[in-house]
Amino acid sequence: MRAAFADETDAFIYSRFSNPSVDEFIQRMCALEGAEAGFATASGMSAVFGSFMAFLKTGDHLLSSQSIFGSTHTVITKFLPRWNIQHTYFDLTRPESIEALIQPNTKMIFVETPSNPGLDVIDLELVARIVKKHNVLLNVDNCFATPAIQRPLELGADLVTHSATKWLDGQGRVLGGIVLGRKELVDEVYAFCRSTGPSLSPFNAWVLARSLETLHV
Repeated sequence: MRAAFADETDAFIYSRFSNPSVDEFIQRMCALEGAEAGFATASGMSAVFGSFMAFLKTGDHLLSSQSIFGSTHTVITKFLPRWNIQHTYFDLTRPESIEALIQPNTKMIFVETPSNPGLDVIDLELVARIVKKHNVLLNVDNCFATPAIQRPLELGADLVTHSATKWLDGQGRVLGGIVLGRKELVDEVYAFCRSTGPSLSPFNAWVLARSLETLHV
């Protein structure tokens, strides 16, 4: 038990940390997105919030497309400022404007493509070249396209977030979310989320894992 709680083993000890059914869903999503690791959450918004708070701190700057889900907009404009995390919006249809908006304290660029509900799209490879030049994380909400149509990590993204509630389930039965990416980045998300509690329920994970079998259909 000491080794398990010290993360020296992969033992399943507590469902807020890890769970076999949740792990199955994560591994299937890693295979679909081409990701090294993932952490499943109770909802899409908890995935988005976890992907922010694992990397942003007081004094940091978030650059986000203005075409985003309503609740994501609320988090960025109402709650992140409480921690003095600044933000700037850019026009998703004008990616050439991004580089001029990057500040010395910019830590992350967040895009939702296609956006919800406007379905605006952006050239992810172009954005990836910009973020690599400035050593900034690229966080992509891939909820609407899903990995059946788009794989942002292959296009240069660092993190991919999903509301599994939508197309990954496809039938409106359960809430769920997931953050995917390189292991060292997902480890930061895991460290934040396992203590703050937005973990996916095992039953919902089981439903979502079954749903993925017909995702391409």
